[in-house]
Amino acid sequence: MSRKEKVIFLSAHNSARSQMAEGLLRHLYSDRYLAFSAGVDPREVDPLAVEAMAERGIDISRQRSKSSKELWGTAVDVVAKIRDFDSEACPLFPSGRWRAFLPLEDPSMVEDPAERRRVLSAARDRLERWIVETFGEEAFRKDDQ
Repeated sequence: MSRKEKVIFLSAHNSARSQMAEGLLRHLYSDRYLAFSAGVDPREVDPLAVEAMAERGIDISRQRSKSSKELWGTAVDVVAKIRDFDSEACPLFPSGRWRAFLPLEDPSMVEDPAERRRVLSAARDRLERWIVETFGEEAFRKDDQ
């Protein structure tokens, strides 16, 4: 059995996008990856993000927001940054054999709950496609070559 690669998803607040990415990677590829998430300015996990993931049968209700500083000493293989590249800070992370990036709007900026629910569902769907493309079977085969 080969060693599982460690992946950290970084975002500004570790309240929605990176939490959903962590949950999706665990759900889809826990046989190959260990998933973590953190943020530069952590906030409580957004209950609407928990609901959006529950719609897919994925429970992230036990995950908690973490500061990137909390995981600073953790050696990881992949540093994946998920953020709005035009307007939001994202933590630096010292380790990582390779880096992945996904520009994605910050749902916490949407105040109306119904609209934020829609934005979170769209973000979940985009994250799922990106994770499959980036970490899925085809990506896994490329690493083995």
